[in-house]
Amino acid sequence: MPRADFYLIAKPRFADDPLLLVCELARKAYETGQPVLILARDAMQAEALDERLWDFDEDAYLPHQIAGQQEDDDDEITPIVIASPEFDVPDRPLVINLRDAPFRGTCERVLEVVPADPSAREPLRARWRDYQARGFELKKIDM
Repeated sequence: MPRADFYLIAKPRFADDPLLLVCELARKAYETGQPVLILARDAMQAEALDERLWDFDEDAYLPHQIAGQQEDDDDEITPIVIASPEFDVPDRPLVINLRDAPFRGTCERVLEVVPADPSAREPLRARWRDYQARGFELKKIDM
């Protein structure tokens, strides 16, 4: 059964820099050998996340790239792929979804980052219900 984990941002370090949480989640997955697909909301967010993955921890090296930017098409072998909506990339076992809609592909686990702002949480409640209706095991994690 696939699982959807909702990470609720509460700590100031994540509230001030939500992409830091995404970097931490990507690092955990990389350390366990899981290929990760990060679905960015748009190209600007994909670029910001690309930069953040380089500098969030000077001791961490996370091999990553933005989908479609490499001519030799390393998307399939790169451990962490960031995809903006204009690129169609293969699903991976672990997906970090930063888009406004629920993930519709096939995965073992999808991670949803929930903003600290309570007014921004209502769409995530609908997303929770969507995953629930599709048979996902659900988990809420306070960050």
